[in-house]
Amino acid sequence: MPRVKRGTKRRARRKRILEKASGYYLTKSKLYRSAKESVERGLKFAYFGRKQKKRQYRSIWIVRIGAAAKQNGMSYSTFISGLKKAGVELDRKILSDIATKDAAAFTGLASQAKAALKKTA
Repeated sequence: MPRVKRGTKRRARRKRILEKASGYYLTKSKLYRSAKESVERGLKFAYFGRKQKKRQYRSIWIVRIGAAAKQNGMSYSTFISGLKKAGVELDRKILSDIATKDAAAFTGLASQAKAALKKTA
């Protein structure tokens, strides 16, 4: 069986890991074994961070909608319930954008929601 030395492949793999670890503190950016652990940990957090970002954005949208709904004399839950009963199918991202940039349009949506709630009650 031929002897395998792995010179260039090993060097390339280690170089790639150390490049990803550049900017890390002390040995985590210089020594391969420490850098490998740190890079793997960082990539794990990056993966979970991409999932958490979606949750955080949704909660920000809900806070913005809730604040705008309070200014129109409604709670968040009654506002969303009223919109569903009125047949308005806007998602929370769009609603929060309307709430922050166009208060008059949001007031119109709130009045629609109130009317739909009175109609069913």
